Amino acid sequence: MSDLARLGFLRPTEMLRIMDLGEKLVAERRARLAAERLLELKSRELFAANRKLSEHARTLSDEIIVQRRVVESATSAAEELRGENVRVRSDLKRATHAQTVAEHRLWLALETIRDGFAIYDSASRLVVANSAYLSVFDGLEEVGPGAHARDILRIGLEEGVFDHGDDTPADWMDSMLDRWRGDIIEPRVIKLWNGHYIRLVDRRGADGGVVSLALDITDATRREAQLRDARTKAEAASRAKSAFLANMSHELRTPMNGVVGMAELLGETTLSEEQTLYAETIKSSGEALLMIINDVLDYSKLEAEKLHLHTDTFDLERLVHEIAVMLSPSAAEKGLTLSVDYDLFLPNMLVGDRGRLRQILTNLVGNAVKFTEAGHVLIRVVGAGAEQGRQKLTIAVEDTGIGISPEMRDHIFGEFNQVEDDRNRKFEGTGLGLAISRQLVRLMGGDIWLESEPGDGSCFTFSVDLPIAEESEIFAPRLPVPLKHALIVEGETVSRALLERQLATIGIEAVMAETVTEAMQRLADGPCDVIFADAPSATAPGFPAPGDGGIPMVLLAASTRAAEAALASKRYTAVMARPILRQDFFDAIEAVVAAQPAAPVATAPVEPEEPRRMRILAAEDNRTNQLVFSKMLKDVEADITFANNGREAVEAFGELRPDIIFMDISMPEMDGKEATRRIRDEEAAKGLRRTPIVALTAHALDGDQEDILAAGLDRYLTKPLKKAAIHGAIAEFCPAFAPEEARAAS
Repeated sequence: MSDLARLGFLRPTEMLRIMDLGEKLVAERRARLAAERLLELKSRELFAANRKLSEHARTLSDEIIVQRRVVESATSAAEELRGENVRVRSDLKRATHAQTVAEHRLWLALETIRDGFAIYDSASRLVVANSAYLSVFDGLEEVGPGAHARDILRIGLEEGVFDHGDDTPADWMDSMLDRWRGDIIEPRVIKLWNGHYIRLVDRRGADGGVVSLALDITDATRREAQLRDARTKAEAASRAKSAFLANMSHELRTPMNGVVGMAELLGETTLSEEQTLYAETIKSSGEALLMIINDVLDYSKLEAEKLHLHTDTFDLERLVHEIAVMLSPSAAEKGLTLSVDYDLFLPNMLVGDRGRLRQILTNLVGNAVKFTEAGHVLIRVVGAGAEQGRQKLTIAVEDTGIGISPEMRDHIFGEFNQVEDDRNRKFEGTGLGLAISRQLVRLMGGDIWLESEPGDGSCFTFSVDLPIAEESEIFAPRLPVPLKHALIVEGETVSRALLERQLATIGIEAVMAETVTEAMQRLADGPCDVIFADAPSATAPGFPAPGDGGIPMVLLAASTRAAEAALASKRYTAVMARPILRQDFFDAIEAVVAAQPAAPVATAPVEPEEPRRMRILAAEDNRTNQLVFSKMLKDVEADITFANNGREAVEAFGELRPDIIFMDISMPEMDGKEATRRIRDEEAAKGLRRTPIVALTAHALDGDQEDILAAGLDRYLTKPLKKAAIHGAIAEFCPAFAPEEARAAS
């Protein structure tokens, strides 16, 4: 039966109860479902809440861990800070202690030193000072910390602590205060009452305060005074030495003039062979003594730094040539060849101290001749290039002498030094020549050196850099030279080689022969445009006569005198005297090209209408020198008058009107310079022509020549006098109206 069927059998009340129960059951079921849904919702919410709580718990746990670590780190840092604080406090305590000790030590040091030390504040009040600073004001209670700098100066001045010297107290005070007010306080030396000297060294700081040092310089001041006194005495001694040297130079040269001059005159008289030897010995010994005097004087001037260079325009080639000619007789006596190798294209005029260059070269060449027994001596002058009007020169003196060992090369440039061995003990000398030469070269800005081997000769070389004179020219022939082949017949190897190189420089190829036989073979072997032959070859039997075969011949003469004689013979196309000058070489080439001898052009002298004898006035107080002078001029057609002093010379000038005056410088009553001034004044006052005045003096120190010429003299000759120098002066100033005999004799 279905439920409805069963319900159809129920009573209505039962049906109502059942219906109510059903509704209740439905409602209960609904409520239960709702409750279940709510429970499920709440469960989900609880689960979500639990999850969030769990996540939050984990977050809190992590934060707690981090915070715990931060706390631990902070705790550790705090512990470290506490330890660092302890250390800092300990270090600060030690530093404070060290500072205290340092300040104490510094103050002890400041108290110990003899010099004063003080500090002033920006208001110029004394802050602190050591005992040395305050000891100057001993007993003055007003001077101490807190005192103003102005009051300290005033009190010291009033109490006589400071010596104001030549200034008034007010001026001294004002100057000290003006000094103190400056931003930069200049050091100043003040003098105390007890004679001590204090150097005040003050420095202003950035805050305006001043640190002051008071240095006791009494000892230094006294030493400076002693040094000034010593310098004064040394300068006086130097002046006395210079005066002594000047006087000794004069006093020695005056008698030497008599010795050398009379020996020269004696040699011109008729003497026996033995007497001639004696006269030559006297003359050479006197000249040797004169050289020693010159060396000692030069060395003294170099040592005292009193030697100065005197520059002028000069011809270096002519200078070298003169030295070679002067020393050629000495070389010839020993059988030596003295040659000159001079760069063909160097400027001819340079600017420098001609006299000192001559001295250097004379010493080097003289030594080469002296220490060479066989072979040759060669003077070589080479240009290393010209730049900005200056010429670099290298001058070498080469010899085949005894040579010098390596260990002695520097030694020989020392003062009074010579190479002492068995080979050169026979050579005499002062040992000053090379020392002087080196110092002179260095004074010129150059250098000197030596290359040598024992037994193989020596080569002394020095270099200088000299200005080229404005009037300088370059020697050169008119190129190209139409000569291609030359034959050199010369017995000396060095001379042959030098001439061959010079010819090659201008494009002439040369073949050489040492003997006549060899020369004839060379002529037969090939063409020849010119023959250069020495005198023995040119005059030897079998040698072609000059001009034979149309070949020009140039004679290589041994000396100027031999060259003049050869020129007079007119046998040769040209003649060159050895050592050969560049101009002579180029003249010979041009003469060969022109096929005619190079004869000098003579100018006819202007003959005076009424010739008369020349009048010579000689002022000389020494009777021996008067005799020497008169004997030297015995061959001169002139009237000679002597004056014994400058006063007599002035009087004689007014009476005689001489044509030339030879004036001694050191004479009694009136010296030669004053006499010259008076003569010049008289010439100017009366409108007279200028009379040549030549100084004859024993004064040969540095500066003497300039001083003498400044007095109005025209020339300067030093004693001992040379006959050639006297005659040369007369020839230079010989008046036109003098007879031919006078000019010829001079």
